[in-house]
Amino acid sequence: MTLKPYLHEVKYYECDRMGVTHHSNYIRFMEEARIDWMDQLGYGFERMEAEGIVSPVVAVSCNYKHTSTFKDVIEISVKVAEMSELKISFSYTMRAGGKLVATASSTHCFLDGGRPVVLRDRFPQLYEAILATSE
Repeated sequence: MTLKPYLHEVKYYECDRMGVTHHSNYIRFMEEARIDWMDQLGYGFERMEAEGIVSPVVAVSCNYKHTSTFKDVIEISVKVAEMSELKISFSYTMRAGGKLVATASSTHCFLDGGRPVVLRDRFPQLYEAILATSE
C-alpha cells in the first residue's frame, strides 16, 4: 500500500526574522505528516485513542538541507524505517520546489493505560496495516 505525501504550506508566523522557516517547525511538520499518514492508513489518532492506544515520541532527529520560506509548499513523504514489537521508527523526506529541504526521523512506542504493549498482539489490525505500507 502506497500512501500520498503530506503537503504543508509554510505560514508567515513559521518564519524567523530572516524570512526562513524556523528550524523548530519541521518537527511540527513531521507530526502533521505522521497524523495524515495514520489517517490514510485508516487508523487516525481519534481511533487509536478510542481503542486505548497512545504513541509518544521517544526520539526525534532532523537534518536540514535547504531553506524554505513563506508560502513554500513542503511535500513530506513518510515511511516506516523500522518496527519492533514495542517501537516504530518513521523516516521523513521533505522537499520544496524540487529541492531537498530536510530528512528526519522519529521513534515512538505504544502504550495502553501507560503500559508498553506489543502492537502485534494487542492491536493486530493496526500492526498489519502498518506492515502493508512496506510492501
